[in-house]
Amino acid sequence: MKKLYYIDYPQEHIEGQMHKYRCVHCKVETTIINGRLEGHLPSCEYRIKLEKAGYEAEPVKSPEILVSHDADDFD
Repeated sequence: MKKLYYIDYPQEHIEGQMHKYRCVHCKVETTIINGRLEGHLPSCEYRIKLEKAGYEAEPVKSPEILVSHDADDFD
C-alpha cells in the first residue's frame, strides 16, 4: 500500500525555533520528512508501525538530497 502523503505522525515544536517542528519519535524535522514515509528514520516508531501495516517506504537514493532550509535563507 502507499499513501500520497504521510502527515499523520505526532509532531513537536523545536524549542527556540519559531516555526520548526519534528517527529516526536525520530526527531527528524518535518521539512526533511516532507510527507514521505522514507523521510523518517528506519528506527522511527511511526515508520515501523506503518510498514508492519503494509505501507511501503521508497528507497532513499542519496542522503545528500535531504536538505533543510531555514525561512531566513530566503529574503
